[in-house]
Amino acid sequence: MKAVKTPIKNLNNLRIELLEKELMDISYKIKTDDYYGYIPIKDEKNIYNDLEIVDIDLKKVKLFPKNFTELLDDKLNENDLEKLKTSFDIIGDIVILEIPKNLENKKIAIGEAALEFTKRKSVYMKKSPIEGKTRVRKIEFLAGINNPITIHKEHKNRLKLDVSKVYFSPRLATERLKIAEDVKDNEEILDMFCGIGPFPIIIASKKKVKVTAVDINKIAIGYLKENIELNKLKGEITPINQDINNLNINKKFNRIIMNLPGTSYEFLDLAIDLIENNGIINYYEFSSDYTQGINRIDKAASKKNKKVEILSTRKVKSNSPRVWHIAIDARVLD
Repeated sequence: MKAVKTPIKNLNNLRIELLEKELMDISYKIKTDDYYGYIPIKDEKNIYNDLEIVDIDLKKVKLFPKNFTELLDDKLNENDLEKLKTSFDIIGDIVILEIPKNLENKKIAIGEAALEFTKRKSVYMKKSPIEGKTRVRKIEFLAGINNPITIHKEHKNRLKLDVSKVYFSPRLATERLKIAEDVKDNEEILDMFCGIGPFPIIIASKKKVKVTAVDINKIAIGYLKENIELNKLKGEITPINQDINNLNINKKFNRIIMNLPGTSYEFLDLAIDLIENNGIINYYEFSSDYTQGINRIDKAASKKNKKVEILSTRKVKSNSPRVWHIAIDARVLD
């Protein structure tokens, strides 16, 4: 490899000059020893006569792909690459892919490319939507180590889970932090569908609160109990494995979190019963706008002769074309 040899003290200035003149070969690394630097060049004919040119072994620059589909150029045609969704979820050491049905015959190659690109330990693909009361989706192992148990880090907290047996979305990290920052010390909070406890853990790590965390999925509650032990919490969390409809509780809450966007509206009457005067409901649903959700909250409140003040609305994440996972923060008043 041809390179310009220059004293170390001149290396950086000469490097910048050769780059600006597009004479440096950026596909190779600069090499140095105790006294000299060696800058790879494209063509020695264009180099100044006063510079010393030598032959030397230089290492190739390892170019990291911008997108994991770049690793599939020799395995998929252009049409297939366009159809492949390049967004995926990373949960701890695990990658969860969504692969179109027409590309499932190439799922192993796609999985191996995702493994190389992300440098994680395991790659799985979605095999079904989120199903049933326990909110679990089927997944299939593609590449790496077949171990669905991982620890996901979020806002300096650790969340242990089995991605094949519980539901968790890393895409709600910003939303969870927002709610945690809105919460005031000494709040009594009910998370009606807590899962492995990301909302309770993030909130209790930042605020001195009492959180009642309920979920029908026994395995999820088991992981919540582990996550309570894994993290340093300012607040208290009480895990309850129960269908929220069958929960026997004789108190009201300052705040109720309702993150079950597919069917949260079915539990609004119960939430209105359990929220104290001037309490806040953090309500989530899938919708194209906020009107439907606001109307549902108003209707549930009016049944109990209560009023609603909408504090804020926002789009949390895209769920499908023209449908969003939306959030509505509502204060309930007598």
